[in-house]
Amino acid sequence: MSTDRGANGRGFVHHASLYDSDEAFLAMALPFAEAGLEAGEPVLAATTPANIELLRDALGKRAHALDTAETAYFGRRPVERISSFLRYWNHRQVPGRGMRIMAEPVWSGKSARQIAEWKRMESGLNVLLAEAADLWMICPYDTRTVPRDIAEAAHATHPGHVVGSEILPSAAYVDPHAYAAAADAPLPAPPGGAAVLEGRATPAAVRRFVRDRAEAAGLAGARLAMAETVANEALTYLMSHGATGARVCAWEEPGVLVWDLFAGDRAPAPATWAGFAPPGAQAGADDGLWLMRNLCESVEIRTVDGRLRLRLRYAGATNAERL
Repeated sequence: MSTDRGANGRGFVHHASLYDSDEAFLAMALPFAEAGLEAGEPVLAATTPANIELLRDALGKRAHALDTAETAYFGRRPVERISSFLRYWNHRQVPGRGMRIMAEPVWSGKSARQIAEWKRMESGLNVLLAEAADLWMICPYDTRTVPRDIAEAAHATHPGHVVGSEILPSAAYVDPHAYAAAADAPLPAPPGGAAVLEGRATPAAVRRFVRDRAEAAGLAGARLAMAETVANEALTYLMSHGATGARVCAWEEPGVLVWDLFAGDRAPAPATWAGFAPPGAQAGADDGLWLMRNLCESVEIRTVDGRLRLRLRYAGATNAERL
Protein backbone atom coordinates (compact mmCIF):
# COMPACT_ATOMS: atom_id res chain seq x y z
CA MET A 1 0.00 0.00 0.00
CA SER A 2 1.17 3.47 -0.70
CA THR A 3 2.31 5.14 2.49
CA ASP A 4 1.02 8.46 1.21
CA ARG A 5 -2.31 9.69 2.50
CA GLY A 6 -3.68 10.09 -0.99
CA ALA A 7 -5.25 12.99 -2.73
CA ASN A 8 -7.07 14.45 0.27
CA GLY A 9 -4.07 16.40 1.50
CA ARG A 10 -2.82 16.45 5.09
CA GLY A 11 -5.98 17.27 6.94
CA PHE A 12 -8.20 14.52 8.30
CA VAL A 13 -8.04 11.59 5.89
CA HIS A 14 -10.52 8.75 6.37
CA HIS A 15 -10.19 5.47 4.51
CA ALA A 16 -11.86 2.08 4.75
CA SER A 17 -10.06 -1.20 4.18
CA LEU A 18 -12.02 -4.36 3.44
CA TYR A 19 -9.91 -7.45 4.05
CA ASP A 20 -10.68 -11.15 3.80
CA SER A 21 -7.60 -12.82 5.32
CA ASP A 22 -4.83 -12.26 7.85
CA GLU A 23 -2.47 -11.69 4.93
CA ALA A 24 -4.73 -9.02 3.47
CA PHE A 25 -4.99 -7.30 6.84
CA LEU A 26 -1.22 -7.19 7.20
CA ALA A 27 -0.79 -6.00 3.62
CA MET A 28 -2.66 -2.87 4.70
CA ALA A 29 -1.71 -2.56 8.36
CA LEU A 30 2.02 -3.24 8.27
CA PRO A 31 3.11 -0.56 5.79
CA PHE A 32 0.63 1.87 7.36
CA ALA A 33 2.17 1.36 10.82
CA GLU A 34 5.77 1.08 9.64
CA ALA A 35 5.71 4.33 7.72
CA GLY A 36 4.14 6.18 10.61
CA LEU A 37 6.60 4.85 13.18
CA GLU A 38 9.56 5.59 10.94
CA ALA A 39 8.34 9.17 10.61
CA GLY A 40 8.05 9.50 14.39
CA GLU A 41 4.28 9.73 14.25
CA PRO A 42 2.01 8.35 16.97
CA VAL A 43 0.39 5.21 15.56
CA LEU A 44 -2.61 3.55 17.19
CA ALA A 45 -4.04 0.16 16.27
CA ALA A 46 -7.52 -0.15 17.80
CA THR A 47 -8.55 -3.54 16.50
CA THR A 48 -9.14 -7.10 17.61
CA PRO A 49 -6.65 -8.84 19.92
CA ALA A 50 -5.85 -11.29 17.11
CA ASN A 51 -5.03 -8.47 14.69
CA ILE A 52 -2.94 -6.67 17.30
CA GLU A 53 -0.90 -9.83 17.79
CA LEU A 54 -0.47 -10.25 14.03
CA LEU A 55 0.73 -6.69 13.66
CA ARG A 56 3.06 -6.83 16.65
CA ASP A 57 4.67 -10.02 15.37
CA ALA A 58 5.15 -8.47 11.94
CA LEU A 59 6.64 -5.28 13.35
CA GLY A 60 9.11 -7.11 15.58
CA LYS A 61 11.08 -4.73 17.82
CA ARG A 62 9.28 -1.75 16.30
CA ALA A 63 6.08 -2.98 17.97
CA HIS A 64 7.26 -1.39 21.23
CA ALA A 65 6.43 2.01 19.74
CA LEU A 66 2.95 1.00 18.57
CA ASP A 67 -0.03 2.17 20.63
CA THR A 68 -2.78 -0.41 20.81
CA ALA A 69 -6.32 -0.68 22.11
CA GLU A 70 -8.62 -3.66 22.14
CA THR A 71 -11.35 -2.21 20.02
CA ALA A 72 -14.28 -3.57 22.06
CA TYR A 73 -13.12 -1.41 24.98
CA PHE A 74 -12.19 1.68 22.97
CA GLY A 75 -15.66 3.20 23.24
CA ARG A 76 -18.65 0.90 23.69
CA ARG A 77 -21.06 3.34 22.04
CA PRO A 78 -20.48 5.89 19.25
CA VAL A 79 -20.32 8.91 21.57
CA GLU A 80 -17.73 7.10 23.71
CA ARG A 81 -15.78 6.05 20.63
CA ILE A 82 -15.50 9.64 19.43
CA SER A 83 -14.34 10.73 22.88
CA SER A 84 -11.69 7.99 22.75
CA PHE A 85 -10.40 9.24 19.40
CA LEU A 86 -10.26 12.84 20.60
CA ARG A 87 -8.60 11.85 23.88
CA TYR A 88 -5.91 9.95 21.99
CA TRP A 89 -5.45 12.88 19.62
CA ASN A 90 -5.10 15.36 22.47
CA HIS A 91 -2.69 13.20 24.46
CA ARG A 92 -0.42 11.93 21.71
CA GLN A 93 -0.22 14.63 19.07
CA VAL A 94 3.28 15.93 18.35
CA PRO A 95 3.56 19.43 16.83
CA GLY A 96 4.67 19.22 13.21
CA ARG A 97 4.05 15.51 12.90
CA GLY A 98 1.17 13.49 11.61
CA MET A 99 -0.80 10.84 13.43
CA ARG A 100 -2.17 7.51 12.26
CA ILE A 101 -5.09 5.56 13.70
CA MET A 102 -6.29 2.17 12.60
CA ALA A 103 -9.83 1.86 13.97
CA GLU A 104 -11.77 -1.34 13.43
CA PRO A 105 -15.31 -1.21 14.83
CA VAL A 106 -16.85 -4.27 16.43
CA TRP A 107 -19.87 -5.29 14.37
CA SER A 108 -20.46 -8.85 15.50
CA GLY A 109 -23.38 -9.32 17.87
CA LYS A 110 -24.70 -5.78 17.63
CA SER A 111 -28.42 -5.10 17.31
CA ALA A 112 -29.90 -3.48 14.19
CA ARG A 113 -30.25 -0.21 16.10
CA GLN A 114 -26.62 -0.28 17.22
CA ILE A 115 -25.38 -1.11 13.72
CA ALA A 116 -27.29 1.84 12.30
CA GLU A 117 -25.79 4.13 14.97
CA TRP A 118 -22.23 2.93 14.23
CA LYS A 119 -22.67 3.34 10.49
CA ARG A 120 -23.93 6.86 11.14
CA MET A 121 -20.93 7.56 13.36
CA GLU A 122 -18.52 6.33 10.69
CA SER A 123 -19.98 8.95 8.38
CA GLY A 124 -19.96 11.60 11.12
CA LEU A 125 -16.24 11.20 11.73
CA ASN A 126 -15.67 13.09 8.49
CA VAL A 127 -17.24 16.11 10.20
CA LEU A 128 -16.36 15.57 13.85
CA LEU A 129 -12.65 15.02 13.23
CA ALA A 130 -12.32 17.47 10.36
CA GLU A 131 -10.29 19.84 12.54
CA ALA A 132 -7.82 17.11 13.57
CA ALA A 133 -5.17 18.19 11.11
CA ASP A 134 -2.83 15.63 9.62
CA LEU A 135 -4.68 12.64 11.05
CA TRP A 136 -4.87 9.59 8.80
CA MET A 137 -7.46 7.03 9.88
CA ILE A 138 -8.04 3.66 8.27
CA CYS A 139 -11.05 1.61 9.36
CA PRO A 140 -10.59 -2.10 8.61
CA TYR A 141 -13.63 -4.27 7.86
CA ASP A 142 -13.19 -8.04 8.05
CA THR A 143 -15.42 -9.37 5.27
CA ARG A 144 -15.13 -12.90 6.70
CA THR A 145 -17.42 -11.81 9.52
CA VAL A 146 -18.94 -8.46 8.55
CA PRO A 147 -22.35 -8.68 6.83
CA ARG A 148 -22.58 -7.41 3.28
CA ASP A 149 -24.69 -4.36 4.10
CA ILE A 150 -22.08 -3.16 6.58
CA ALA A 151 -19.27 -3.67 4.07
CA GLU A 152 -21.27 -1.75 1.47
CA ALA A 153 -21.88 1.06 3.94
CA ALA A 154 -18.13 1.40 4.42
CA HIS A 155 -17.92 2.74 0.87
CA ALA A 156 -20.66 5.28 1.62
CA THR A 157 -19.09 6.53 4.87
CA HIS A 158 -15.42 6.75 3.86
CA PRO A 159 -14.22 9.09 1.09
CA GLY A 160 -11.53 6.60 0.10
CA HIS A 161 -10.67 2.96 0.50
CA VAL A 162 -7.60 0.79 0.33
CA VAL A 163 -7.51 -1.90 -2.34
CA GLY A 164 -4.34 -3.93 -2.42
CA SER A 165 -1.51 -1.44 -2.70
CA GLU A 166 -3.71 1.40 -3.92
CA ILE A 167 -5.81 4.07 -2.25
CA LEU A 168 -8.90 4.76 -4.32
CA PRO A 169 -11.75 7.22 -3.98
CA SER A 170 -15.05 5.68 -2.89
CA ALA A 171 -17.49 6.20 -5.74
CA ALA A 172 -20.39 5.44 -3.39
CA TYR A 173 -19.32 8.03 -0.80
CA VAL A 174 -22.22 10.08 0.55
CA ASP A 175 -21.98 13.52 2.12
CA PRO A 176 -22.23 12.96 5.91
CA HIS A 177 -25.21 15.28 6.34
CA ALA A 178 -27.09 13.55 3.54
CA TYR A 179 -26.14 10.17 4.99
CA ALA A 180 -27.49 11.13 8.41
CA ALA A 181 -30.69 12.55 6.92
CA ALA A 182 -31.32 9.28 5.12
CA ALA A 183 -30.47 7.23 8.21
CA ASP A 184 -32.74 9.19 10.54
CA ALA A 185 -36.06 7.54 9.77
CA PRO A 186 -39.18 9.02 11.41
CA LEU A 187 -39.70 7.76 14.93
CA PRO A 188 -42.76 5.61 15.54
CA ALA A 189 -45.42 7.17 17.73
CA PRO A 190 -45.29 6.35 21.45
CA PRO A 191 -47.25 3.19 22.30
CA GLY A 192 -50.85 3.56 23.31
CA GLY A 193 -50.13 2.58 26.91
CA ALA A 194 -47.42 5.20 27.44
CA ALA A 195 -47.76 7.32 30.57
CA VAL A 196 -48.26 11.00 29.78
CA LEU A 197 -47.30 13.93 31.98
CA GLU A 198 -50.42 15.87 32.83
CA GLY A 199 -50.24 19.62 33.14
CA ARG A 200 -47.43 22.00 32.28
CA ALA A 201 -44.02 20.44 31.67
CA THR A 202 -42.01 22.53 34.07
CA PRO A 203 -38.55 21.22 35.04
CA ALA A 204 -39.85 20.21 38.48
CA ALA A 205 -42.87 18.44 36.99
CA VAL A 206 -40.77 16.57 34.44
CA ARG A 207 -38.26 15.46 37.07
CA ARG A 208 -41.05 14.22 39.34
CA PHE A 209 -42.80 12.43 36.45
CA VAL A 210 -39.59 10.69 35.35
CA ARG A 211 -38.64 9.84 38.93
CA ASP A 212 -42.02 8.25 39.61
CA ARG A 213 -41.91 6.20 36.43
CA ALA A 214 -38.31 5.13 36.97
CA GLU A 215 -38.99 4.19 40.57
CA ALA A 216 -42.00 2.15 39.51
CA ALA A 217 -39.74 0.39 36.99
CA GLY A 218 -37.34 -0.67 39.75
CA LEU A 219 -34.62 1.97 39.66
CA ALA A 220 -33.22 3.26 42.93
CA GLY A 221 -30.30 5.19 44.40
CA ALA A 222 -27.84 6.84 42.05
CA ARG A 223 -29.51 5.39 38.96
CA LEU A 224 -32.78 6.99 39.97
CA ALA A 225 -31.14 10.35 40.63
CA MET A 226 -29.36 10.14 37.30
CA ALA A 227 -32.66 9.51 35.54
CA GLU A 228 -33.97 12.79 36.92
CA THR A 229 -30.82 14.57 35.77
CA VAL A 230 -31.14 13.23 32.25
CA ALA A 231 -34.80 14.25 31.98
CA ASN A 232 -34.00 17.71 33.31
CA GLU A 233 -31.21 18.09 30.73
CA ALA A 234 -33.58 17.02 27.96
CA LEU A 235 -36.21 19.61 28.85
CA THR A 236 -33.55 22.28 29.33
CA TYR A 237 -32.19 21.45 25.90
CA LEU A 238 -35.60 21.88 24.26
CA MET A 239 -36.13 25.19 26.02
CA SER A 240 -32.68 26.43 25.04
CA HIS A 241 -33.77 25.84 21.43
CA GLY A 242 -36.81 28.04 21.85
CA ALA A 243 -39.47 25.59 22.95
CA THR A 244 -41.77 26.96 25.63
CA GLY A 245 -43.31 23.65 26.56
CA ALA A 246 -43.28 19.96 25.77
CA ARG A 247 -45.43 16.87 25.73
CA VAL A 248 -43.67 14.26 27.83
CA CYS A 249 -44.46 10.58 27.93
CA ALA A 250 -42.74 7.44 29.17
CA TRP A 251 -42.93 3.72 28.68
CA GLU A 252 -40.86 0.61 29.14
CA GLU A 253 -39.17 -1.61 26.57
CA PRO A 254 -37.22 -4.74 27.51
CA GLY A 255 -34.11 -3.53 29.32
CA VAL A 256 -34.76 0.18 28.94
CA LEU A 257 -37.00 3.03 30.02
CA VAL A 258 -38.02 5.31 27.18
CA TRP A 259 -38.79 9.01 27.53
CA ASP A 260 -40.20 11.05 24.72
CA LEU A 261 -40.17 14.85 24.90
CA PHE A 262 -41.98 16.57 22.05
CA ALA A 263 -41.59 20.35 21.89
CA GLY A 264 -44.88 22.19 22.10
CA ASP A 265 -43.92 24.76 19.49
CA ARG A 266 -41.44 25.29 16.71
CA ALA A 267 -37.74 25.22 17.50
CA PRO A 268 -34.70 25.20 15.24
CA ALA A 269 -33.13 21.81 14.65
CA PRO A 270 -29.68 21.24 16.15
CA ALA A 271 -26.68 20.55 13.97
CA THR A 272 -26.63 17.01 12.59
CA TRP A 273 -23.73 15.90 14.82
CA ALA A 274 -24.60 17.97 17.88
CA GLY A 275 -23.64 16.45 21.20
CA PHE A 276 -21.19 13.85 19.91
CA ALA A 277 -18.01 15.78 20.80
CA PRO A 278 -17.09 16.37 24.45
CA PRO A 279 -17.60 19.88 25.88
CA GLY A 280 -14.74 22.31 25.48
CA ALA A 281 -13.26 24.73 27.99
CA GLN A 282 -16.16 27.13 27.47
CA ALA A 283 -19.77 26.12 28.05
CA GLY A 284 -21.53 25.25 24.80
CA ALA A 285 -25.14 24.92 23.66
CA ASP A 286 -24.77 21.19 23.05
CA ASP A 287 -23.05 20.25 26.33
CA GLY A 288 -26.28 18.95 27.82
CA LEU A 289 -26.92 16.84 24.75
CA TRP A 290 -23.45 15.30 25.09
CA LEU A 291 -24.28 14.47 28.71
CA MET A 292 -27.55 12.83 27.66
CA ARG A 293 -25.79 10.78 24.99
CA ASN A 294 -23.30 9.54 27.58
CA LEU A 295 -25.84 8.66 30.22
CA CYS A 296 -28.44 7.06 27.96
CA GLU A 297 -28.31 3.95 25.83
CA SER A 298 -29.44 6.04 22.88
CA VAL A 299 -30.67 9.54 22.10
CA GLU A 300 -32.61 10.19 18.91
CA ILE A 301 -33.52 13.68 17.68
CA ARG A 302 -36.08 14.38 15.00
CA THR A 303 -37.88 17.44 13.71
CA VAL A 304 -41.60 16.97 13.10
CA ASP A 305 -43.43 19.90 11.53
CA GLY A 306 -40.75 22.24 12.85
CA ARG A 307 -40.93 20.85 16.39
CA LEU A 308 -38.14 18.93 18.06
CA ARG A 309 -38.67 15.44 19.42
CA LEU A 310 -36.12 13.86 21.78
CA ARG A 311 -36.39 10.15 22.43
CA LEU A 312 -34.11 8.83 25.15
CA ARG A 313 -33.54 5.22 26.11
CA TYR A 314 -32.19 4.78 29.61
CA ALA A 315 -30.90 1.47 31.01
CA GLY A 316 -33.55 -0.22 33.14
CA ALA A 317 -33.37 -2.21 36.33
CA THR A 318 -32.64 -5.46 34.48
CA ASN A 319 -29.51 -4.08 32.81
CA ALA A 320 -26.84 -5.81 34.89
CA GLU A 321 -24.10 -3.54 33.54
CA ARG A 322 -25.65 -0.68 35.46
CA LEU A 323 -26.35 -2.43 38.75
